[in-house]
Amino acid sequence: MKKVLFGASVYQHLASFHKPFMKWFQEVGYEVHAIGNDSLGRKYELLEMGVICHDVDFDRSPLSKKNFKAINQLKHLFSSHFFDLIHVHTPTAAFLTRYAAQKHQQGKIVYTAHGFHFFKGGTIKNWLLFYPAEKIATKWTNTLIVMNNEDYSSGEKLGFQKNKNLFNVNGVGVDLTEFVIDNSSEYLKIELELNEKAVVIVCIAELSSRKNQIFLLNSWNDIIKQVPNAHLVFVGKGPDEDMLKKFIQKNNLINIHLLGYRKDVPQIIASADIVTLVSKQEGLPRCLMEGMAVGKPIICTDIRGSADLVVDRNTGFVIELDNQKMLSDQMIKLILDEELRKEFGENAKVRIQDYSIDQVMRDMKKIYSNILNQYE
Repeated sequence: MKKVLFGASVYQHLASFHKPFMKWFQEVGYEVHAIGNDSLGRKYELLEMGVICHDVDFDRSPLSKKNFKAINQLKHLFSSHFFDLIHVHTPTAAFLTRYAAQKHQQGKIVYTAHGFHFFKGGTIKNWLLFYPAEKIATKWTNTLIVMNNEDYSSGEKLGFQKNKNLFNVNGVGVDLTEFVIDNSSEYLKIELELNEKAVVIVCIAELSSRKNQIFLLNSWNDIIKQVPNAHLVFVGKGPDEDMLKKFIQKNNLINIHLLGYRKDVPQIIASADIVTLVSKQEGLPRCLMEGMAVGKPIICTDIRGSADLVVDRNTGFVIELDNQKMLSDQMIKLILDEELRKEFGENAKVRIQDYSIDQVMRDMKKIYSNILNQYE
């Protein structure tokens, strides 16, 4: 039986984004394998669907000594298995897997960059570390898939050719049927005991410096003075959680709710009035796609990925990174104008159709079929 391998630093990544593609390979007769570590859980979801999992102790830090162990584990795997196709994700795991795979003469190798770690405005350290690594890995990569226009240009600079072995795909796809939900705002308001006039702004992201929640908090006092009925809801956990809680307490910020990790994200998004993400770096943020799928206006920063999705003054507002006044002004404007929120939300529902899982599946099937020269 022919085999395909999906790889990422953690199984959670594969479980979150790639199960539909694994299922398709199973349907066309492939034995599907996966590599990663289970530090964040969700390996069981892959096992339940019949995916064969091989634990590899990847460390996300490319310079970690732990990755030497990962290389040995990969060598052992590739000594005992031949994979017709290997599809890798996440930078360090992708680099190590491609390196080991070419050493053992494996089949075709596809790499999806969910946002290169070198990017316009990125740190010199990231450019010195990740750009040369990706340049080296080009000779081990049959096909590169990216998710935004900036990375598409970077792919060309790395030596890939558009529509030959370089493709821009609209993310991992959003299941629009999952977000056909009653748009009542009562779900969160009941839980948080808010009155009917409250305007709820939801930010769903890991609590980290990359996601930049502190940018929102620095503007919150200005916002709340103008619109005291506004409530800011953070969904997610992360390394900055304690720092953000201390900042909120120290600055006496009100109407802020930290909900932690939640499994009811579709319901939370559906009950929001505004969805926001003010990251410093993104590939193609799924939380914004999910917000658009339910017809929510978006406020995001002007970075690759987010700005690829959101059309300024059409589906939301695109804010200059770290421009506190601009964020405050546009947030206040959107909170006060219910009709504008509805207009942006309706435009967002139309725009997101091209990012549906059905459309992305069609695009990916064509790419896979071209690589494998079958299932045309």
